[in-house]
Amino acid sequence: MSMKRRSNRAGRRKRESGGDNGRDRWLITYADLITLLLIFFVMMFAMSRLDTQKYQEITQSLQVTFKTGASILDQGAGLTGTANKNTHKTPDNAAKSQQPSKKSADALSDRELAFRKQEQELQNLMKVISKYVKDNKLEDQIFVADQPQGITITLSDKFLFDVGKADLKSGSVPVMDKLASLFKELHTIISIEGHTDNLPIVYSSKYKDNWELSGARALSVLRYFLDQKQLDPAGFQYAGYGDTRPAADNSAEAGRQKNRRVEIIVLRQLKE
Repeated sequence: MSMKRRSNRAGRRKRESGGDNGRDRWLITYADLITLLLIFFVMMFAMSRLDTQKYQEITQSLQVTFKTGASILDQGAGLTGTANKNTHKTPDNAAKSQQPSKKSADALSDRELAFRKQEQELQNLMKVISKYVKDNKLEDQIFVADQPQGITITLSDKFLFDVGKADLKSGSVPVMDKLASLFKELHTIISIEGHTDNLPIVYSSKYKDNWELSGARALSVLRYFLDQKQLDPAGFQYAGYGDTRPAADNSAEAGRQKNRRVEIIVLRQLKE
């Protein structure tokens, strides 16, 4: 009986201590951890797989959209327009769909080249006119400046007109001829703008006010280029601003003299 009791106690202690297999229980936990990690990486791999066909379609769609420059603000297709409608394309269809975008890109490049060519023309124009003014000692009558809108050639009213009149003086003809010869080769728009000071028009003048006088003077310059030199009318525009855009202070005679002028602006703008 005592032997049986000792055997039961030994068995109980062996079970409590785990016996010979107790020290291997950590393998179960380790195996579970490895299994979970394996499942995790399999899921990550599955989620990271890309649909190659859809990826290529999206890439082609974005390329077409950005190359054509079809902006939604310009009522173009944008990112949600034509490019997204052709979601299932064969290689032939994809190539055909990119042909218009290639033409648009070529057109844009041509326009950029035209602007660069025009800028070179404007810089050459400024150099030639500046040299002409200096050689003929006309610095106090003609002023040349490179402004954001274009090359501005400002001519004093004393150089062009008599007081209160809009007929060109004979002394201004050589300068007008020089300008006409230069304008003939340009591919841009030329704006002719008349300005006056703020003094009321004299009653002896045939013009009602400074608005009419400034407009008539600008038109007189325009008519010379069109009628006498046969330049293309499509390349010109004119306006009269009266005393609304002064270049100097009208409270002094020197300022009023600067304000009485005609500005010929060779615009940074391509002809249509």
